[in-house]
Amino acid sequence: MSLPRAFASDNTAPVHPRVLEMLAAVNHGYAPAYGDDVYSEQVRDWFVEQFGEGTAAFLVWNGTGANVVALRAMTRPFHAVLCAEQAHVNVDECGAPELMTGCKLIGLPSADAKLTPDQIHGAVRRIGDEHAAQPRVVALAQSTEYGTVYTRDEMAAICDTSHELGLLVFVDGARIANAAASLDLPFRAFTRDVGVDMLSFGASKNGAMGAEAVVMFDAAHAVEMKFLRKQSAQLASKARYVAAQFLALAAGDLWHANAHNANAMARRLADGVRGVGGVHITQAVEASAVFATLPRSAIERLQRDFHFYVWNELTDEVRWMTNWATSAEDIDDFVAAIRALSS
Repeated sequence: MSLPRAFASDNTAPVHPRVLEMLAAVNHGYAPAYGDDVYSEQVRDWFVEQFGEGTAAFLVWNGTGANVVALRAMTRPFHAVLCAEQAHVNVDECGAPELMTGCKLIGLPSADAKLTPDQIHGAVRRIGDEHAAQPRVVALAQSTEYGTVYTRDEMAAICDTSHELGLLVFVDGARIANAAASLDLPFRAFTRDVGVDMLSFGASKNGAMGAEAVVMFDAAHAVEMKFLRKQSAQLASKARYVAAQFLALAAGDLWHANAHNANAMARRLADGVRGVGGVHITQAVEASAVFATLPRSAIERLQRDFHFYVWNELTDEVRWMTNWATSAEDIDDFVAAIRALSS
């Protein structure tokens, strides 16, 4: 069944044609399994180009798997992970990080899904107390679940504070391409260069069929990662098909074009509904999401023709997501429908 024009999630978007072409291109003959193929090697080289020498990248199936494998590598079961209360690892992964790491996730309140150094300072308590889970990792999302983006300086300040307190920094990069396009910076400038220890790198939300990676810069973590990936059911046997998707997005910086379009369409949508009666944009529009409140009756009417989620049932806050395939016509039709309801 085809959905009406969708603003619910970037996961509802089709696979980019160039990704499908690359999947077909690698689908001939035999190739070594489990990542020993030439395509996987090319992807690992691409990650080194993006993040620098000493980078190790491990391809995985999906975003939750990437986050879980990374957090397993950074923690022991008596540790705690500090994150924004809205973080995907905290509210949208069915408890998988806690189940598979044994750690306690501590969600910190945030109006924009971003953490601050002061919050981290305040949350690091009872160090050495055997009765309390010990803070070990600060988990950030870039871009965040509210579509907001940490600046390079904000990331640097959090990393500096975390390291001073003996904590590691992990970035959930399911939408890292959107953040890079928004900041107009290379990936490493707001991750490795400012002190991020490990990250997940998403492609599925940016035109791939299903491809993510765990990226790290510490050789000690890399030694264990292949075992953790296998144990976490994230090792692809026919890895060339995961690698092919990254190769397609890397070619000609397709990843950037896709993310740039998603971000631009979100801005177009936000600009189109500003000033419309009853519509209030609740978050800064910095990546590929628009959050807004509007009357319940308007939400119900719009959902007959457009697919999107109500983010907060109590406040009638909705989330409108754009993606690589969202067109200006899609946005303009949606804006016209919203405006028609307010007239």
